[in-house]
Amino acid sequence: MLNTRITELLKIRYPLIQAGMAGGPTTPELVAAVSNQGGLGTIGGGYLRPDALRDQIRRVRELTERPFAVNLFALETVPDIEAAVVEDMNAYLNEIREDLGLSQRTGTPAVEVDFEEQVEVVVEEKVPVFSFTFGIPGAKTLQRLKEHAVIIGTATTVREAVLLEQAGVDAVVAQGSEAGGHRGTFAEDDVNRALIGTMALVPQVVDKVQIPVIASGGIMDGRGLVAALALGASAVQMGTAFLTCLESGVHQAYKQRLQASDEDETELTRAYSGKWARGLRTTFMERMAQYPGEIPPYPIQNALTQDIRRAAAETGNVEFMSLWAGQAHALAASHPAGALVQQVLEDAAATLRTLVRAASR
Repeated sequence: MLNTRITELLKIRYPLIQAGMAGGPTTPELVAAVSNQGGLGTIGGGYLRPDALRDQIRRVRELTERPFAVNLFALETVPDIEAAVVEDMNAYLNEIREDLGLSQRTGTPAVEVDFEEQVEVVVEEKVPVFSFTFGIPGAKTLQRLKEHAVIIGTATTVREAVLLEQAGVDAVVAQGSEAGGHRGTFAEDDVNRALIGTMALVPQVVDKVQIPVIASGGIMDGRGLVAALALGASAVQMGTAFLTCLESGVHQAYKQRLQASDEDETELTRAYSGKWARGLRTTFMERMAQYPGEIPPYPIQNALTQDIRRAAAETGNVEFMSLWAGQAHALAASHPAGALVQQVLEDAAATLRTLVRAASR
């Protein structure tokens, strides 16, 4: 069961990948713990400046000799946006800032896209696995990376998976609608067209592409691993399950809220970043749902709300943090990351034994 196309491709023992969750969850300690246990740990580097990304890569290498990955946002330019749209959003956010005791803000924030500089770090540091989301990097960029790294792209539809295969990636993550955090959609204008559940998406992608498929979305334990492999996936990618691990970098109040919430308490929102993402319902999301204007696109909206999210994290105010979470978050437990990997494997073995017994009756 454990020897799959992905384990051979990535040179890992088990078909389990820790998702590259940007913004702080994927500490070097978390990444290394997963890799040391036989899975693939991933640095969520989407928001890291090049020098910080290099530091994290080198720190992971101090902690493990096993393969690991870096995940980046395939965003090469900042979209144009009318100043009036930004000013209207600032005016609305200023009401929230006032309630939180924050300074009022005006103007369009300075937003820099460091993707090519981040890629340069990945190339220079010879990171063994490179994964990305939000689009497809240019052909020249992919070619440079393929000289030393296995390349993994993210798809939310069959069409996106085919486009990624045509671009030359080595494997594709099939991200179901249950997944927490940002949607990887890049070829659909309407998010509703890309909200396909993991159980429905994975076998359709498997049937359409020749490269290995990694199932993502709603997978929290060994039962999910067995189900994904049965659907034809070569591995699973788990994110939410690792948020409550001891090595996770998220706020303790965030961890507590994850474990105290029910399965129906997540929803998709563009409120925090301008890009659709799934997270636990918060007061900020509810107030932003009443906003009558146009929400600026990513990464502009992400920059506009940064001070609110930072202040909330400093005070432990979960109602104004971005609490990204998948629909199975209630299954999360407070394990060390290595113990979680081992538990998933033990649960998978037990599940298979149960299925064999049932089939033999």
